Amino acid sequence: MSWKFPPLQNDLILRAAWGHTVERPPIWVMRQAGRYLPEYHEAKGSRDFFECCRDPEVASTLTLQPIERYAGLLDASIIFSDILVIPQAMGMVVEMVDRKGPHFPNPLRSPDDRQYAELMQRKVDVEKELDYVYKAITLTRKKLQGRVPLFGFCGAPWTLICYMVEGGGTKLFKEVKTWIYKYPEETKALLQKISELCVEYLALQVKAGAQLIQVFDSWAGELSPASFKKFSQPYLEYIAKHLPPRLKEMGLEPVPMVVFPKGAWYALDAACDMGYNIVGLDWLHDPAEAVKTVGGRPIVLQGNADPGVLYGSHAAITEAVTDMVKGFDWANRRKGWIVNLGHGITPFVNPDDLKFFFEEIHRLTKTDVQ
Repeated sequence: MSWKFPPLQNDLILRAAWGHTVERPPIWVMRQAGRYLPEYHEAKGSRDFFECCRDPEVASTLTLQPIERYAGLLDASIIFSDILVIPQAMGMVVEMVDRKGPHFPNPLRSPDDRQYAELMQRKVDVEKELDYVYKAITLTRKKLQGRVPLFGFCGAPWTLICYMVEGGGTKLFKEVKTWIYKYPEETKALLQKISELCVEYLALQVKAGAQLIQVFDSWAGELSPASFKKFSQPYLEYIAKHLPPRLKEMGLEPVPMVVFPKGAWYALDAACDMGYNIVGLDWLHDPAEAVKTVGGRPIVLQGNADPGVLYGSHAAITEAVTDMVKGFDWANRRKGWIVNLGHGITPFVNPDDLKFFFEEIHRLTKTDVQ
């Protein structure tokens, strides 16, 4: 079914994403809908995090909160969901524990684990299992009334396998490093299965109304350059290669695709050749050096202020914005940059300080500002 949505009033991020020259760099931030907003806690109430994701009405309300609070300052919304819905669709139990984060009560421990064989053999119907995400996207598009475009997203295969094996967040990555160095072929087989599910999941998000997509490789930086080439890069490339033809099969137009290999600073050059339109940068990148690395390739960069600057003074925020504007050479280029933080908004940020960040981007990138 194709949906009729209200006409788009602000297509700035779509024009920028396709590499066009634009009047100012578009702005959105990762985790812009979430716990730093007081209205988030009001709308969430006593619901569990994943309950919110599974309720299209609640998920759409949470998605719209930053758009309404920062009216006229943001150029995109991103559906309120989580990267771990893919492991859930595959049959794994994932819980969100307060003040701890995601928790898998029964993580994968080795390829001899019966659960591994079950995961590899199970035919996963992401259309059925993740229907609530598509409903939330369609409802959000309607509620947006064309104010800004809507992002869909998924976790990258490497990042998803980290959670599935570790059982949650970790500092050591002991279990997943055991997998890649002791069971490389079994690891690759699971990564391939996840990649195929990601393609279908993203395509169905576009069908439901998503106008851009992002692939979050949040743990990419835990891999060495050599291991990144084996256990992350091929699967990021698979998604970028197979999503456009899948959309075409479904009678859908292509959408801009973002890859965000957080922490893998050594892979920027490779990321520019993976088939994505946009490469997300974390705050470890120097913008001017990143622009040089891109060279003449038609790649748009997204990022990359340190999220921690939002804990600082307004003067510090202005300095960070000024450094980005200069580093991405906005005054001369007028294209190739989507403003974002170098990762998601962290807890306890004052929403007014984030507003100031947005206002400074607008002020310092006006056409008449050099």
